[in-house]
Amino acid sequence: MKIQAKLTVKGTVQGVFFRQFVKEAADSLELVGFVRNLEDGDVEIIVDGSDERIDQFVEAVKKGPAHSIIKDVVVEERKWGGEMDDFKVLRF
Repeated sequence: MKIQAKLTVKGTVQGVFFRQFVKEAADSLELVGFVRNLEDGDVEIIVDGSDERIDQFVEAVKKGPAHSIIKDVVVEERKWGGEMDDFKVLRF
Protein backbone atom coordinates (compact mmCIF):
# COMPACT_ATOMS: atom_id res chain seq x y z
CA MET A 1 0.00 0.00 0.00
CA LYS A 2 1.28 3.47 -0.87
CA ILE A 3 1.44 5.97 1.98
CA GLN A 4 3.07 9.23 2.93
CA ALA A 5 4.90 9.72 6.21
CA LYS A 6 6.05 12.87 7.97
CA LEU A 7 9.05 12.36 10.22
CA THR A 8 10.35 14.90 12.71
CA VAL A 9 13.83 13.98 13.89
CA LYS A 10 15.13 15.47 17.14
CA GLY A 11 18.67 15.46 18.47
CA THR A 12 22.04 16.37 16.98
CA VAL A 13 20.92 16.20 13.37
CA GLN A 14 22.15 19.44 11.83
CA GLY A 15 25.74 19.94 10.70
CA VAL A 16 26.48 16.19 10.66
CA PHE A 17 25.51 15.37 7.03
CA PHE A 18 22.17 14.04 8.23
CA ARG A 19 20.17 15.34 5.25
CA GLN A 20 22.57 13.69 2.79
CA PHE A 21 22.31 10.43 4.75
CA VAL A 22 18.51 10.65 4.55
CA LYS A 23 18.61 11.31 0.79
CA GLU A 24 20.85 8.30 0.19
CA ALA A 25 18.57 6.08 2.29
CA ALA A 26 15.47 7.31 0.42
CA ASP A 27 17.12 6.89 -2.98
CA SER A 28 18.25 3.35 -2.18
CA LEU A 29 14.65 2.43 -1.26
CA GLU A 30 13.22 4.28 -4.30
CA LEU A 31 11.22 6.67 -2.10
CA VAL A 32 10.29 10.24 -3.05
CA GLY A 33 9.88 13.36 -0.96
CA PHE A 34 12.15 15.84 0.78
CA VAL A 35 14.24 16.51 3.86
CA ARG A 36 14.92 19.93 5.39
CA ASN A 37 16.37 21.51 8.51
CA LEU A 38 13.97 23.35 10.78
CA GLU A 39 14.85 26.53 12.63
CA ASP A 40 14.47 24.83 16.02
CA GLY A 41 17.30 22.35 15.23
CA ASP A 42 15.06 19.45 14.23
CA VAL A 43 14.90 17.88 10.76
CA GLU A 44 11.64 17.34 8.88
CA ILE A 45 11.19 14.56 6.32
CA ILE A 46 8.19 13.99 4.03
CA VAL A 47 8.36 10.68 2.20
CA ASP A 48 6.04 8.84 -0.22
CA GLY A 49 6.24 5.15 -1.05
CA SER A 50 5.15 1.69 -0.05
CA ASP A 51 4.48 1.18 3.64
CA GLU A 52 7.06 -1.64 3.74
CA ARG A 53 9.84 0.55 2.30
CA ILE A 54 8.90 3.47 4.51
CA ASP A 55 9.20 1.16 7.55
CA GLN A 56 12.74 0.25 6.40
CA PHE A 57 13.48 3.96 5.85
CA VAL A 58 12.30 4.89 9.35
CA GLU A 59 14.61 2.26 10.86
CA ALA A 60 17.57 3.72 8.91
CA VAL A 61 16.68 7.26 10.02
CA LYS A 62 16.54 6.14 13.66
CA LYS A 63 20.18 5.00 13.36
CA GLY A 64 21.41 8.07 11.45
CA PRO A 65 24.94 8.78 10.24
CA ALA A 66 28.01 8.35 12.44
CA HIS A 67 28.14 11.81 14.08
CA SER A 68 24.42 12.26 14.66
CA ILE A 69 22.67 11.70 17.97
CA ILE A 70 19.04 10.75 17.44
CA LYS A 71 16.95 11.53 20.51
CA ASP A 72 13.49 11.00 19.00
CA VAL A 73 11.79 10.29 15.68
CA VAL A 74 8.12 11.26 15.53
CA VAL A 75 6.35 9.49 12.65
CA GLU A 76 2.97 10.64 11.38
CA GLU A 77 1.34 8.48 8.70
CA ARG A 78 -0.60 10.39 6.05
CA LYS A 79 -2.58 9.71 2.92
CA TRP A 80 -0.29 9.09 -0.06
CA GLY A 81 0.51 12.36 -1.82
CA GLY A 82 1.64 11.16 -5.24
CA GLU A 83 2.79 14.61 -6.40
CA MET A 84 6.55 14.13 -5.94
CA ASP A 85 8.81 12.37 -8.43
CA ASP A 86 12.19 12.31 -6.66
CA PHE A 87 13.81 12.93 -3.27
CA LYS A 88 15.21 16.41 -2.61
CA VAL A 89 17.36 18.02 0.05
CA LEU A 90 15.79 21.42 0.72
CA ARG A 91 17.38 24.46 2.30
CA PHE A 92 15.49 26.53 4.89
